[in-house]
Order: sequence, then structure tokens, then C-alpha cells
Amino acid sequence: MITKEQALEYHAKPIPGKLTVRASKKCETQEDLSLAYTPGVADPCLEIEKHPEDVYKYTNKGNLVAVISNGTAVLGLGDIGAAAGKPVMEGKGVLFKRFADVDVYDIELDTKDPDEIIKIVKAMEPTFGGINLEDIKAPECFYIEETLIKEMNIPVFHDDQHGTAIISGAAVLNACEVQGKDLSECKIVISGAGAAAISCAKHYENLGAKHKNILMCDRKGILTKIRYAELDKVKRQFVSDTHKVTLAEALDGADIFVGLSVGGLVTTDMIKLMADKPILFPMANPTPEIHYEEILKVRPDAIAGTGRSDYPNQVNNVLGFPFIFRGALDVQASTINEEMKVAATMALADLAKEPCIEAVEKAYNGEHFTFGKDYVIPKPFDPRVLIWESYAVAEAAVNTGVARKKIDLKNYRAQLEKRLNTGK
Repeated sequence: MITKEQALEYHAKPIPGKLTVRASKKCETQEDLSLAYTPGVADPCLEIEKHPEDVYKYTNKGNLVAVISNGTAVLGLGDIGAAAGKPVMEGKGVLFKRFADVDVYDIELDTKDPDEIIKIVKAMEPTFGGINLEDIKAPECFYIEETLIKEMNIPVFHDDQHGTAIISGAAVLNACEVQGKDLSECKIVISGAGAAAISCAKHYENLGAKHKNILMCDRKGILTKIRYAELDKVKRQFVSDTHKVTLAEALDGADIFVGLSVGGLVTTDMIKLMADKPILFPMANPTPEIHYEEILKVRPDAIAGTGRSDYPNQVNNVLGFPFIFRGALDVQASTINEEMKVAATMALADLAKEPCIEAVEKAYNGEHFTFGKDYVIPKPFDPRVLIWESYAVAEAAVNTGVARKKIDLKNYRAQLEKRLNTGK
């Protein structure tokens, strides 16, 4: 385990923070200066004025994502404010660059007014190729994302919602396969009714789950018709017609449990009541709703995973956003649609079934992974994720008509392999 002192020193030295800006062109001579700035810069400016799409040709827009937050729902920390959330946003930038070679500016907005956030982000469209919304509390995050998607012509993606849904979706699909279950017949219980929970439920439906088989719980219990009047319009989407009230009652006979709430909420007695060969993904961080060891102690027939890296089947958002944006940026997609999200999920699910390669074993101290109970989702340091997932997202964008740049998909896979090997 890392210590507080280690973490603080890491962020403070040798220079404060985790991101910096480096020039991509040399500027060492008078001629270089003339090309980089005046008078040379006028020519690309005029070309872009005549042909707005040339902004992708002459600037970094096509490989630049804004990670935007107001710090109202920072993972595990809550509403800590924009400045206090900046280390997280910088960290997101590091992951974008490390895993998919995507450049990032992190932008922390000191406002809780959703309309002000929308106005600010929309005004920045000329700068960025994509927008990654992060750690903005529900229900405002839904309104902000939905509005920006409608009003902007570049991808807008709230990772707290969709990242968890896409990655856990792959884990759930593969867990069902290993356990011999059909997702369309599975009874699913989701603990939590915030941004990630709502998005997971919707995404699971896109993967084949039935709406009627999903029970969603918030702090007061199951979202039922009796509670309809007290619920906001977002939660009302998952109101169930059931006599059950509590999370414990919901878990009785359930096939799948997905935790997106708070640590320690689920007991071993609760999961004893679940169906044969249950699937559990308690993902509250840093403490899951029920610990991995507790699950297997009382339900050895279960497949389990958490959001933690020290247990099998980690649902880690880094398996999603860098590669999803890589694919979207490379075809200059106008949005990240549902088909692209499903494609990302299926790519991850399929990759987990591939034989383990040496690079993965090396990254995980020589451990070998084989598709099964302890390995239903790829590891973040599997270099093939870039190729499989980014390609799937780009292909889906092309097939659904949201790609504005024509690419040869066969050559694109080779380009991803080159980027993987060279970082360019």
C-alpha cells in the first residue's frame, strides 16, 4: 500500500502536478520562430478561415480532449470543489496519454450552475476534438451531457456514467457465459441510483438485459411505484412494480449484483439468498459494498469483481475512455453514440477470451491469465486493448454515419499497431 507521504511527494516533485505542455515543432532558429508565429502562422489561419475543417489539418484539435469537472462528485471524496479535484483531472490526462496517446487539457470550473457549465464548454468547441466530463454530480450531469451532445458537433462523454457501464458490461457478459446464464433472463440488482447506475442499467439493456428484470436501489431501498412521486425524472426510468422494498429483498433470487453505492452495504447473509452461480460486481471505491473474500467464502460458486486492482476481475475505467476517444478522434466522430459504446463493450469481452500474451504477464509479475471465473475482463496493461477497442469504436462510428473523416479500416488497424509501438 502506498503512504500519504509517497502520494504527496509524487504529486509535488520534481515539479508540481502530473501534466506539462511540450512543443511538437522545433523552435531553435529565427526561421523556426517565423514559421511558428509571425508571419508564418497567418497562412494556416487563413486556410482554416476558408475551410473550417482544416483546423484538424493544421492544429492539435484532432488529438486534443478537454477533461472538464466542477469537483462536485469526485470519486470517493464527494463535493470537494474544483481546485481540490484538479489532481484527479490531471491524472485522467496522464491515463489518456499513457494508454492511447491522446493529449489533454484539464479544465476545472468553479461553478455549480449547470447552464453556466454548458455555456462555457460549448464556447470551447473550436479548441477540442472531444469533451470528457468528469466528477459532476447527478442529476445535473445528465442535463449537462444531454444538452452538450445536442448542441456540440464533437464527442461529449461523461465517463462516470458510460465508462463504468461499458467496462462492467463486458465483465457481466463474459461472467454470464462462464456461469451458463443468459443475460436476457437474468435478474439484476443495482445498488445505487446515480449517474453510473442509471447508465449501467441502460447499457445492460442494450446488451440484452430486460428492463423488467432490473431492480435499482437508492438509500431508501428499491425504486418502486409507491415511491414514484418522491423520485426525480432520472430515477423514475427504473421504477419497478414489486412488493419488495429493501436491498436484501431485491437480492433474494437475483442472478447479478452491481454495486455503485457505498462500502459495506451488502452482507454475506444477503448474498446467500442469490441464485445459483451468482455474479457480483461491488464497485464502490475504495471499499466495495462487500469484500471479494467475503463473497467467495459464502458463495464459492460466484464470479466476483470489484473496482480494486488487488483482486481478480477489476472493473477499471482506464479500459474505456482512452481507447473510446482514440477511435472517435481518429474518424473525427461528431458524437459517441450507443452503437459505439456497445462496440467497445464487445471488443473488451472478446479480447478477454484471447490467449494471454507475454507483455501482459510481464506487466503483472509473470502471472498468466486464462478466460474463466478469475478473468472475465482484460487487464488495463494489455497493449491489445488499444487496437481492439479503438478499432471497434471507429468502425461503429463509420457504420452509423457519425464519422466525418473517411478512413480505410484495414489500414487503421495497422496505424493503431504503429501508434502502440512508437507512441505516435
